[in-house]
Amino acid sequence: MNKYTMSFVWSGSIMTISFLAIINLLTSRNYPWFVYPSFCILCIPLILHYLFKRDIRAFSIMGGLLLSSFFILSNYLFSPSHPWFWYAVFPALLWPIIVCMGKKTALIGYAVIGCISIILYYSTLNIVLSPGYPWAIYPAYVAIWWPSTLYFIKRKQYFGFSIFGALLTILFFTIVNICSSPDEIWAVYPAFAILWWPLSYYYFKVKSKSND
Repeated sequence: MNKYTMSFVWSGSIMTISFLAIINLLTSRNYPWFVYPSFCILCIPLILHYLFKRDIRAFSIMGGLLLSSFFILSNYLFSPSHPWFWYAVFPALLWPIIVCMGKKTALIGYAVIGCISIILYYSTLNIVLSPGYPWAIYPAYVAIWWPSTLYFIKRKQYFGFSIFGALLTILFFTIVNICSSPDEIWAVYPAFAILWWPLSYYYFKVKSKSND
């Protein structure tokens, strides 16, 4: 792909965005809907440009910045009463950070730092922006899998991983049960199903090896 092709793509994208902006202005100026297709259109030359250069790091950085800008602009235009963009900006910026770190993301130390950062970030948002419900337990549950998976897989402790994963998931459902509907105990139902993970591994892997 040469520079003339890229120039054509960029000019076509700008012309299309301008056309949509004019239509938006003429038909429904009170609602700037052209922002949504404009974001998708801008992604086309961005993807082609960096894939042609094979510069994944630069693509992730520009993509993260573009996503963050889109979230901030959307928040300001459509729902300025609540700064929800803070929830979405962090994963958008985490993308280039992980790409730039490369193979270091497979190191347990970096995974632990990333896990703690995610938990602290969303816990802070939970306390400051929406303290009514402890929703930070959901991203925390997902983040804990990052270092824990690396720890058990690198040591090939698959049975220990199944036990840890089952206990973590049962604890997660128990906390959700207490926070969401304490009057009804429903966490025992998924806990019963989750326990089959370590039990099945034990009987079909560990027990079979001992019998052999």
